[in-house]
Amino acid sequence: EEPVLLAELKPGRPQRYDWKSSCETWSVAFSPDGAWFAWSQGHCVVKLIPWPLGETELCKTSECKSRGGKAETWSRGAAKEKTLECGQIVWGLAFSAWPAAEDGDTDPACAVGLPCLVLATGLNDGQIKVWEVQTGHLLFSLLGHQDVVRDLSFAPNGSPILVSASRDKTLRVWDLSRDVLFPSGDTFLLSPGRQVQVLSGHVQWVYCCSISPDCGMLCSAAGEKSALLWSMRSYTLIRRLEGHQSSVVSCDFSPDSALLVTASYDACVIMWDPYTGEQLRTLRHVPLHSTLDSSSEIHTSSLRSVCFSPEGLYLATVADDRLLRIWALEFRSPVAFAPMTNGLCCMYFPHGGFIATGTRDGHVQFWTAPRVLSSLKHLCRKALRTFLTTYQVLALPIPRKLKEFLTYRTF
Repeated sequence: EEPVLLAELKPGRPQRYDWKSSCETWSVAFSPDGAWFAWSQGHCVVKLIPWPLGETELCKTSECKSRGGKAETWSRGAAKEKTLECGQIVWGLAFSAWPAAEDGDTDPACAVGLPCLVLATGLNDGQIKVWEVQTGHLLFSLLGHQDVVRDLSFAPNGSPILVSASRDKTLRVWDLSRDVLFPSGDTFLLSPGRQVQVLSGHVQWVYCCSISPDCGMLCSAAGEKSALLWSMRSYTLIRRLEGHQSSVVSCDFSPDSALLVTASYDACVIMWDPYTGEQLRTLRHVPLHSTLDSSSEIHTSSLRSVCFSPEGLYLATVADDRLLRIWALEFRSPVAFAPMTNGLCCMYFPHGGFIATGTRDGHVQFWTAPRVLSSLKHLCRKALRTFLTTYQVLALPIPRKLKEFLTYRTF
């Protein structure tokens, strides 16, 4: 079933033409519980939209045009749509729950004993601004990067660890715990954000970073032909993943951490076993029309973004040939296409069913995605792989075919 365009959000401000007002939607994000959606709509602005839980039809704002053309109001209890004025072009977005406030904590943004949802924004000047979602208040800023903060990734296990990727060719690891102390002169000051580590190893701009769901690994992609895989425990380089013929620009882990995908300007997605570094499959983006010559194929199919579906059976990719593609793990060709204009990023809704894509003109589009009931075999594999590495699976006293299935070698 081909993806269907459900709705489209457009910036609420007229476009300006000076370089400081870049309107591209370089990043979109859903909160982990699916209750909020954020998009960097250009002009130094981020929109925060409360997401209706349990509804199958997307609501529309006055800035949203859908196929039906009806205007409705976003509504989720007392939550209201918010506009965050970031002061700089916004490149990266990431949601996370911030740890609960302690007794005596004077922070008015979060109630004592309750965690609050935060949104981190990576900015053009190297700053990372962290916002409290429910109120729209700026909590604090993280300083350290010397150039554009291109991407952000929170630890999926709820710990207050944030990784940032920057054009200064570094990744930085931040601890956002409320009770972090750092020295200042002869005293210690309480800070909600502390730089833990600087990861150096890239020689080009770092475009993307992704923490594995088990929080054991970090993958980073830069304007290089290899992606880097890091340990999130020791903050050391595990290996270089070499196989692409051009710059790697996007990466994502499967929900069970057993697979890693990287997307490149070479028009290919490579599926890796992150534990062994083995290439499991290559997905090639070829044009729909065979009339295009080979040089045009490579140019127009340069990839921008790749992401896994929540159950781990599908991939979505956005490329410069103006197509959204959906891939099933067991096939080497896309199972569905949708025409879109100038796509830059894509992300699945946390509960599945649709995909959000961002475009160069500042728009966000929402597309239907295949809803699948996972087989019992896949559910068992996913459950086992959340805590067993490839090496541990291979050491099990079980038949070879079962090992191949558990390690995704049976495509």
